[in-house]
Amino acid sequence: MATQRMTQTQLVRALAEAGEVSNKQSRAILDALGGLAVSEVKKNGVFVLPGIGRLVRVDRAARLGRNPATGESIKIPAKKVVKFRVAKAAKDAIVPPKAAKDAKVAKAKK
Repeated sequence: MATQRMTQTQLVRALAEAGEVSNKQSRAILDALGGLAVSEVKKNGVFVLPGIGRLVRVDRAARLGRNPATGESIKIPAKKVVKFRVAKAAKDAIVPPKAAKDAKVAKAKK
């Protein structure tokens, strides 16, 4: 039932077709976008892709954890992690909000 995900080559071809550029230029644009995202997150802590989401660097505080094998408490040090937060427009396009679904069902029953 699972479908195949889009490969990098397919993405490059789709971008090239949409932008009416060569595959080589499309790959260069995609590579530049990836490099730009990494450098911006390193420098500013955030990179925004309008309509898709944002890449954010988050500082996690030190905390106490538990070793599941022995049950003893361990100290987990503070660290920086990167998270991707999906834009509301993209989220609503992929998974419609529940209220909208309920309204459509109620409207269809009338």
